[in-house]
Amino acid sequence: MKFFIDTANIQEIKDAAATGLIDGVTTNPSLVAKEGRSFPDVLKEICEVVDGPISAEVVAMDFAGMLAEAKPLIAIHKNIVIKVPLTVDGLRACQALTKQGTKVNVTLCFSAAQALLAAKSGATYISPFIGRLDDIAENGMKLIEDIRSIYDNYDFQTQILAASIRHPMHVVDSALAGADVGTMPFSVLQMLYKHPLTDKGLEKFLADWKKVK
Repeated sequence: MKFFIDTANIQEIKDAAATGLIDGVTTNPSLVAKEGRSFPDVLKEICEVVDGPISAEVVAMDFAGMLAEAKPLIAIHKNIVIKVPLTVDGLRACQALTKQGTKVNVTLCFSAAQALLAAKSGATYISPFIGRLDDIAENGMKLIEDIRSIYDNYDFQTQILAASIRHPMHVVDSALAGADVGTMPFSVLQMLYKHPLTDKGLEKFLADWKKVK
């Protein structure tokens, strides 16, 4: 399973990259707005830190507008992946961008039917938002499982990018369900290697070692 970091904060991205565990970065308008910097400048710096797919989201809602916004973003770096919403115009933009050789991340997926449409549109990634489904008492992980089954049935090459990850078990369960990628906040990445028994074991080893010396 690939790990993407879900942030536009350069320091978090640098810290995550330093672990050697990060394969890419996902951003969205909300994350970029928090940084108070120009979108192109943020993307350029991210591409300098992480050599992997970097998702950059368009904010236009119409087909022509999406393509117009995507053009300068694509020019920033070869690793830029254009992120489009799961709407009719977003799927049309996905088809057009894919045909010209641009990788596309179709975001805000909340049903298996939507994921099927994204795959038929040639999406590189589909982003089901499992945390947001859990928030409204729907089973976000079941969606990952359903998409995996459908994609395997028809040998779709679209990668399942588990998004809206809130805690370590979302990561583990997504991996068990067959998600290709998990994108998570830096705080969740840090939680993955934390365990009280690991800390307790280290404390005991160090205490015993002091006795030896």
